[in-house]
Amino acid sequence: MADGLGSSPSFCIPSKRPKVAKDQVVPGAEVEEPTPPVFTRKLRKAAVGTGCDIRLRVSVAGFPKPLLSWYHNDEILPPSEAQDSGGLWIRDCRTCDAGLYACVATNELGEASCSAVLAIMDLGEEITAAFVSKASVACLSKVSSSMLQ
Repeated sequence: MADGLGSSPSFCIPSKRPKVAKDQVVPGAEVEEPTPPVFTRKLRKAAVGTGCDIRLRVSVAGFPKPLLSWYHNDEILPPSEAQDSGGLWIRDCRTCDAGLYACVATNELGEASCSAVLAIMDLGEEITAAFVSKASVACLSKVSSSMLQ
């Protein structure tokens, strides 16, 4: 039955994944080219009342992924959970939090930086106002009558 109709032909079935050496280029596979950091969203100046929370936002591109360092008045801020790839949270703002904030993005190809001033207003206790966004209360703070004039 070697030549008969009942015999099955011999097929060579390739493996599911072709083996690729590290230096071999695979057609259709995207290889990200190394690039130095660049800010696609820079820090913006901001003002907030005492006791409020604020997020200083940034967005950075680059490959390999840049590491971010944060500075307040030229002093480095220690890494914390308040820092992430999208910005820096400052909770329960106090007047001592005011000043110049800078973000420095670094990778093996270089660095980029941006900075902005954060103003903290020590608001009086005469009138209470709520600043409401579409989804949530942004801040409940005291507004002095002098600010309303």
